[in-house]
Amino acid sequence: MARRRPRSHENHERWLVSYADFITLLFAFFVVLYASTETNRARAKAVSEAVERALHEGEVAPKIALILGGSVDEKGKGNALHNGPGGSKPAVQPGLEQTPPLAELLPSMKILNAALREEIAQGSVELKLEQRGLVIGLKAGAFFASGDDTVKPSAYPTLEKLAAVLNRLPNPLRLEGHTDSVPIDTPRFHSNWELSAARSIAMLRLLHEKYGVALERMAIVGYADTQAIAPNDTPEGRARNRRVDIVIVSQYGMRAEPGQAGN
Repeated sequence: MARRRPRSHENHERWLVSYADFITLLFAFFVVLYASTETNRARAKAVSEAVERALHEGEVAPKIALILGGSVDEKGKGNALHNGPGGSKPAVQPGLEQTPPLAELLPSMKILNAALREEIAQGSVELKLEQRGLVIGLKAGAFFASGDDTVKPSAYPTLEKLAAVLNRLPNPLRLEGHTDSVPIDTPRFHSNWELSAARSIAMLRLLHEKYGVALERMAIVGYADTQAIAPNDTPEGRARNRRVDIVIVSQYGMRAEPGQAGN
């Protein structure tokens, strides 16, 4: 009699092997992603710390150049990335200097307060720190004859002290002429607009020709009586409104200057 072969038992749990392999691969994939993320975080942190140190120390740390793919001395690795397409090139063209940063104006105000103490006490000069910059108000009565745009020689010592401070600063300068509301009509000036602009120009020429303030730093504006700082219905108020303001422009004020809107 033939012996019956025992029936083999079918394994219904073989799918667990494939599932376990899939879970293992998926876990490995996420481990790789996590490790990559941690590496990027560490690199970003290193860049952030190096930038912060550079801002505090006033120079670009070599570590930043290394991380970003460049070198300070133009000979290390990554110069192509550091300098952009075209290979290694000097960061600044020979003969062209980088524009110096704008100076903080609070220390400048303290220096001017000390240098012009006498004029401020007499009321011929006013200092005011605004968001747009440090405003140096020169009262027209102390600097110009009535209805004229010629600077009085008696004002030269004051302007010499002022120019000594201006020449130490890199900031742009705005020379703004102002008048009172009393109309003017002379053979030379037919309106307050012309007088205010002419006084700004006269101050610009004197600062440049006599005291060496660079022309490219200065701009002139004539406001006539549109920017009054006191009521025009009293002699004292009109005297305050007749002035030339020299504005040492701040970083915020530079946003309103031509060519600076995108900076």
